[in-house]
Amino acid sequence: MNRTKAPRHGEERTQLDAWLDFHRDTLIMKCAGLTDDQLRRQSVPPSTLSLLGLVRHMAEVERWWFRRQFDGADVGDLFCTEEDPDYDFNGSASSDPAADFAAFREEVEAARVTVTGRSLDETFVDGRGTTFDLRWVYLHMIEEYARHNGHADLLRECVDGETGA
Repeated sequence: MNRTKAPRHGEERTQLDAWLDFHRDTLIMKCAGLTDDQLRRQSVPPSTLSLLGLVRHMAEVERWWFRRQFDGADVGDLFCTEEDPDYDFNGSASSDPAADFAAFREEVEAARVTVTGRSLDETFVDGRGTTFDLRWVYLHMIEEYARHNGHADLLRECVDGETGA
């Protein structure tokens, strides 16, 4: 897999898109070549953190920030429920990795479509009355991926000793 490379200089939107894609690609790279059981392997009890759980979580986060919050789309959660708001992680032990990766890819594509032609300065107000702009969403998503890719590094190393990238 070729990971997106972020330019060292250039227009802000180009860099934000590239850095976000870099981190999306990194998460997928951390999962590459593993069996379904390895993807489902949870870290340390009582945590339900797994590589597959991270993929499910990031699909949920993509949907939440780009479609539900920024675009105001009337789409529900992918995995989380009122009964189990952490089902993106908790449900990964019995979920279908192929379906979860497909959902992730679909949410990434939906996010791309959502932001096409939209200004980084475009704002929205969340349910608590806080105003955000699209630039903030990009920066938050890059931060969210970076943090969880650190988790993915450790999870992958525990699964098969693979480090780096």
